[in-house]
Amino acid sequence: MQKPKALLLIAGFYFCYFAFNGLFSPYWGLYLAELSFPAWQIGILTSLTQINRIYAPALWGWLADRSGQRQKILRLAGVMGFIFFLPLLLTHSFWPLLISVWIASFFWSSALPLVEATSMTLLAGNSGAYARLRVWGSIGFVFAALLAGYLIEAFGVGVLPMAVVSVMAGLAIYSFYVPEAPVVAKNQLACVKFFDVLAKTEVRALLLTCFLMALAHGAYYSFYSIYMVELGYSKRVVAWLWALGVIAEIAVFWLMPSITQRFTLKKIFLWGLLLAVVRFMLIGVAADFIVLLIVAQLAHGFTFGSHHAVTMSYIHRHFSGAHQAKGQALNIAVSFGLGGSLGGILAGVLWPQGGAMVFMLSAGMALLGLGVAWLGINKNDL
Repeated sequence: MQKPKALLLIAGFYFCYFAFNGLFSPYWGLYLAELSFPAWQIGILTSLTQINRIYAPALWGWLADRSGQRQKILRLAGVMGFIFFLPLLLTHSFWPLLISVWIASFFWSSALPLVEATSMTLLAGNSGAYARLRVWGSIGFVFAALLAGYLIEAFGVGVLPMAVVSVMAGLAIYSFYVPEAPVVAKNQLACVKFFDVLAKTEVRALLLTCFLMALAHGAYYSFYSIYMVELGYSKRVVAWLWALGVIAEIAVFWLMPSITQRFTLKKIFLWGLLLAVVRFMLIGVAADFIVLLIVAQLAHGFTFGSHHAVTMSYIHRHFSGAHQAKGQALNIAVSFGLGGSLGGILAGVLWPQGGAMVFMLSAGMALLGLGVAWLGINKNDL
């Protein structure tokens, strides 16, 4: 398959994959609150997709690298993810929802690292070019978040399950068209052992920093919409706040080729962490002021956009050859999986103490990550 066509199909996959996030992140918690689930159950149900990212991507990534059947595994993930999200249309009870979302996200979460590995291979690890491709995922997120926001405002949050199933159907279709990654040369297969890569101080610092950054974002992804509605903002305003953050992310992704030419990866990485500290402090103490909320959302371009693009470049640099899918899976497992799920669950436990306090703790986690990155990432990369 020609490279431009391959990248176009990957862009379509990203659009659908992150359109799902554009539905789940802003509205899943609201949907569960509408069903009168207590905060601790909301914390668990909103964290299931992240919990599966702890182990599912690693399992599927190892299987893909070992078997060389990345495309077949991706197709299985797309179809099974769609099938197991179908029960959302039928049940409103805690245990059936838990089982359905857990199984569905077990397959859903395996898809991204496989496609990310293919993307970075096709783009030779170029973080700027990757960001230009990944921007289609952000566009999908904005499109889904805004459309769902207006539909929910008009018809109620009960439209969410049908929207989720529709997007997952698109993802299942694209999973059949994402191309195979270029074959890894035999002399790359055993050049460095996987655990030798993990032994590097910089790799451990990178993974710890990503864990802390995701931990900091746990409350945002699980309770931001609930927090905004509690403060009196309409669901339409909440939708635009989410969209504004991802629009900023799109802008940063698009500008990444220029940004990486002017600044080193470490400086971009550190700025993202510093802005995360400021962002979560603003959400915690200044959420009554819409202008400051807008500023906080604009920071998402760096707290997620540039942070993610730089992380992808670092991961591709260290986990090369036959370790590509495992490396991407490990990053997702440690950050979005372990960090994101733990952050969401802790936010659910602590939420009765007040949303402001929870988001200030998020700022503290981002600050700790800033310290780890400053000390642990290669100083020569400054």
